[in-house]
Amino acid sequence: MACFLVPMGLGIITTLLSRFFPKRLNIQWLNAMLWGAVAMLMVEHVAHGEILPYPPFLTAGLIEILPEMLSVGVPMTIASASLWTSMTIVNEIMSRKGGLADLSRIMGFRQ
Repeated sequence: MACFLVPMGLGIITTLLSRFFPKRLNIQWLNAMLWGAVAMLMVEHVAHGEILPYPPFLTAGLIEILPEMLSVGVPMTIASASLWTSMTIVNEIMSRKGGLADLSRIMGFRQ
């Protein structure tokens, strides 16, 4: 119904503030994941008739929307942010001089 509103909210914030993030954080990766999730969820909701092209736009009321936002939207947003954090950390490690050897050591692989 409206689970896409949660990643959309974070996507709006990170898109508007992206110029303030350091380049090494690759905020464009997070934006791509968030906006991709929003597009995917909107298409799915339109296909099921839960979003209308005219007001009130959503076919459900606030009572139905809030639980879905909390049970689907928040976990999806947290998963996207966690994946972005992991990608950024791995990218930072890989871009250092040790590169793959440092990553292997951190992950506990024997050399």
